[in-house]
Amino acid sequence: MGTVANNGVYKIVRTIGSNFVCSLDQNGQEIILRGLGIGFKKTAGDLIPAARVEKVYALRDPSQSDRLLELMQNISTEYLDISTHLIESAERVLGKTLSENVYITLTDHISYAVERFKKGIHYPNELIWEIRTFYQQEYELGKQALDVIESVLGLRLNDDEAGFIALHIVNAELDGKMSDMIPITQIISCAIDTAQNYYNVVFNNNSLDYDRFIVHMKFLSQRLIRKQYISDNDSNFHNMIAKHYKNDFDCAKKIGAQIEKEFNLVFPKSEQIFLTVHLHRLSISMGLEQEEE
Repeated sequence: MGTVANNGVYKIVRTIGSNFVCSLDQNGQEIILRGLGIGFKKTAGDLIPAARVEKVYALRDPSQSDRLLELMQNISTEYLDISTHLIESAERVLGKTLSENVYITLTDHISYAVERFKKGIHYPNELIWEIRTFYQQEYELGKQALDVIESVLGLRLNDDEAGFIALHIVNAELDGKMSDMIPITQIISCAIDTAQNYYNVVFNNNSLDYDRFIVHMKFLSQRLIRKQYISDNDSNFHNMIAKHYKNDFDCAKKIGAQIEKEFNLVFPKSEQIFLTVHLHRLSISMGLEQEEE
């Protein structure tokens, strides 16, 4: 996300606050610039050296740019500062670029959470255990977010908010809808419970194979909700997996049946096969099976 200044300067279209102004990129698309004091006592038409700009918000989707501009005009610019810091930290920790939409959703959420806190309103996070368990890195980032919010605004949100922030980060990894995050998390929980009951074990949630399994389940759950399934018509591969990893294949079938029952979703055979592969890796790492020759 970014743009290049014309001749090393940006022309202000309008000021948003002391540290934020609206400008245009080389294609005439509105962008938001952040920099210490760049909007102080400035008016439309004034120029800003590119060297003074710390961040350029140039969302590829014009509708998202409009939403971000509207949001910035209705809330304190501190919230975008906070969310930008959190997003950049998350991208470094996770080693991936998050969906641009998170600048809007996370900024809006933090603003709303702070306003609720000031009014003494608390929404319990019913999925806090699942979030801590399935999204460990994102939850740690959520807890760090509480520290950042406290340092900037002088108030301490509770750990339930760390969980909500973690869900925003996970959603930005998946580039999906926030409304899908609850069913995605519930589907993962259903799969874990079914697998642990099937193998009669408790998975080691600090293992690499467990992490890989959770990542697979995030995207699998999203595909099930969107009805965008893996396309694979290789029947020989299916038969080989079902034959050589029979125990894990049976577990995958049970998981699929349980998800279909609880969430009224279709669980196609192609997804069942690839889930079997991940279950096999997980069971091997826990010493539940021996590798096939």
